[in-house]
Amino acid sequence: MDTTLNKHLLAIAISLTLTACAQSPAEQSSPDVTLVEPSASAVEQGGDLAALDTDAVDIDAVDTDAVDTDAAGGVGDSESVTAQADGIEGFGDDDEDYDDDLAAVLEEVEQGGGEYSVPGVYDPFEGFNRAMWNLNYDYLDPYLARPISLAYVDYTPSFIRTGIRNFLANLDEPASMVNSALMLNGEEAVRHFNRFWINSTFGLLGLIDIASAADIRKPVDKQFGDTLGKYGVSNGPYFMFPVYGPLTLREGAGDIVDGLYLPLSALNFWQSLGKWAFEGMEDRAALVKQEAILKDSPDAYIFTRDAYIQNKNFRASGGNVELPEQQDDAYLDDFMDEIDGQ
Repeated sequence: MDTTLNKHLLAIAISLTLTACAQSPAEQSSPDVTLVEPSASAVEQGGDLAALDTDAVDIDAVDTDAVDTDAAGGVGDSESVTAQADGIEGFGDDDEDYDDDLAAVLEEVEQGGGEYSVPGVYDPFEGFNRAMWNLNYDYLDPYLARPISLAYVDYTPSFIRTGIRNFLANLDEPASMVNSALMLNGEEAVRHFNRFWINSTFGLLGLIDIASAADIRKPVDKQFGDTLGKYGVSNGPYFMFPVYGPLTLREGAGDIVDGLYLPLSALNFWQSLGKWAFEGMEDRAALVKQEAILKDSPDAYIFTRDAYIQNKNFRASGGNVELPEQQDDAYLDDFMDEIDGQ
């Protein structure tokens, strides 16, 4: 009994000592760099992005001129992190918030240093996939996809881009409506239905988002692959294709089913290819703010694969992502036994 009590007292003392050390700001050689302490609410969440591991940051290597302060809203903003950590409704409820919320989850995966294991990863063709990844990452993306996407975003008038984006998004509303209903989310199904008929009639076939102006905000699009995932169908094998990028068997099958609904079923091959290209350019340009995360990851292929599967798990679960449990008392007891044995 006394031995167990001594163990826990010693563990508490060690924890208090480490906490005190972590809260003591280290001296910096450069007065221009300021460390921002995590907020108390973020620390309480245990695993938040705000709980930054300062020991893993080389302050001298920080190029303050290269810091993009505008990217803060896109990756791990405090509202997204708090909503994700709480695991309550409000996380990515709307299409506008989804990318920011998901980026917060992905950054947490990357900051886990390999300790966060994403469930549902099945990569039996890793050798082939890595070869395709290297082709995409080293050649096709930097010399083709990235410059074309940025040129499109930079030189196309914003009102034209908005009209194209609205029109293409409107084509997905019926499929999202059906999948939301299949996932027993009647409220979102009704919102998809209302948005489609309002924008198709009063918004010039979807070029103008009248529904959002009427406060009918767009929910996150639902795909049949998400529906299958909700009912327990696994992701299946993971593939990496040139230009197209990552894909799982479940998502590929789901895309085929989604294409059977009007108006997507009315598109011919070239029209479908054009839709994919315009949406791809928008998506690629939006990823510029996350390039640093990918560049700094120990294994860019593994990070991309796990982030992709995490995204699919996230969508299938409706935004409820289970994080791994923290170290328990058994691990602490083993640690203390090791100390006693020395």
